[in-house]
Amino acid sequence: MEKILSEGQQILVQVSKEPLGTKGARATMHLSLPGRYLVLVPGTSRTGISKRITDESKRQRLKSLVRSIKPKGVGVIVRTAAQDADERSLAKDLRYLIRTWQRIRLKAPRESAPAILYQDLDLVRKVTRDLYTEEVNKIVIDDRRAFDELHRFLNATTPGAARKLELHTAKVPVFDVYGIEMDITRALGRTIDLPSGGHLVIDQTEALTTFDVNTGKFVGHSSARDTILRTNMEAIGQIVRQLRLRNIGGIIVLDFIDMEREGDREKVYQALQEELKKDKARSTVLRISELGLVQMTRKRTAESLERQLMESCPCCDGRGRIKSTQTQAYDLIREIMRLSHKSGKKTFKLRLRDDLRDWLLHEERELFEKILKDCEVTAIFDSMPVQRSDLSQGAFVVMPG
Repeated sequence: MEKILSEGQQILVQVSKEPLGTKGARATMHLSLPGRYLVLVPGTSRTGISKRITDESKRQRLKSLVRSIKPKGVGVIVRTAAQDADERSLAKDLRYLIRTWQRIRLKAPRESAPAILYQDLDLVRKVTRDLYTEEVNKIVIDDRRAFDELHRFLNATTPGAARKLELHTAKVPVFDVYGIEMDITRALGRTIDLPSGGHLVIDQTEALTTFDVNTGKFVGHSSARDTILRTNMEAIGQIVRQLRLRNIGGIIVLDFIDMEREGDREKVYQALQEELKKDKARSTVLRISELGLVQMTRKRTAESLERQLMESCPCCDGRGRIKSTQTQAYDLIREIMRLSHKSGKKTFKLRLRDDLRDWLLHEERELFEKILKDCEVTAIFDSMPVQRSDLSQGAFVVMPG
């Protein structure tokens, strides 16, 4: 690398992946500008087609169209969304990307590093660009400025799509009208119900994400084999939906209910492969093991929904479980004994959570009073509640009286 670059040299790079957890951002000198149907790749001249477009006649048609409209000196990759697009739509998208690249080239010599030359679209326009299809009936926005910007963007890139825009002006929040709040709550939940009564249990850790399929209350109407197969088949659609909805990436383990027959395992595996074709993120899937496990990876593009909208619990430090009231009561008793011996103090002021205080004064009152008496200690209960910031240190605070 030191033969290619020298200290102080200014180079043009693109952040290809944002920071994830403790990992920093990833930068590359292989630049690309994504559009609705095409990705512009400056510095090359090749024409590529998305691997998700498998129809050979469509691939040849798109390759021929792109070669006829693209200028020399730039490469173009055709996105999956373009498989049925006409020449006019592709040409309009390409002109938009070329104008963007020209603005970047003109701006670069006038700036001193480090400097931002170009940023991807804002959230509203990026989501619309990547997810809009002809099947979308309506796009509802509750912000006038975002509405106007998206209207201009769609007119410039996606013919006819601007007609589907609708400005929400009612006083009732748009999230309430369309039940988005409930959807977000479900998307952050650990358990997802399946149509026949089974359910999924989703656990995300630093290393991987697991999906555990359970029959739950579903017992079926025929054999156990049919019940298991049906539950596993129902789980597939929900698993892939949750992968997209929660933006889960990295290593993923699917724990299907054990299937004795190889034919059933193959049926579930093929159904999973078909369902994953609907997912824009690239994934690699291994076959189902005899234990019913599927190991797979999914390209991680950004933080998952859970990590974006949630934070570690101050009580359990993100472990998902906290000590029981009984355990914390005994911790408190030992802490009083420890402090009394160490400091020589005989009076302590206690600030406790309500459940802990009730347990000491009712369930274990006799033991608590005996220990205080043996240690020759007096405990005074503070009427002030324990603050949330204090909970990260435990359920109680002990202070010399």
